[in-house]
Amino acid sequence: MPNPLMYQEEHFVVLETNQPEQFLTVAELLEKLENVLQQLPFDDLPPDVQKFKLVSEQAKYLIDTSCDLDVGPGQYLQWYAVRLEK
Repeated sequence: MPNPLMYQEEHFVVLETNQPEQFLTVAELLEKLENVLQQLPFDDLPPDVQKFKLVSEQAKYLIDTSCDLDVGPGQYLQWYAVRLEK
């Protein structure tokens, strides 16, 4: 039986164009995705994300189901759950 700790997503490493990698909490990643989503034209969002009208719902959906977002030609935004040791 897998350990439930394996499925806790409390921290993420975020990779984006021309930026050093960042370690963010779920709340910080949610805020970052909301900001990015507000800057993208609605029609450029993936069809499954367009089902949600609120930006907060779109961002939560992306965290739960994806690990990247197309933010434009030659650019990238990716996030991966990580476990940080204390």
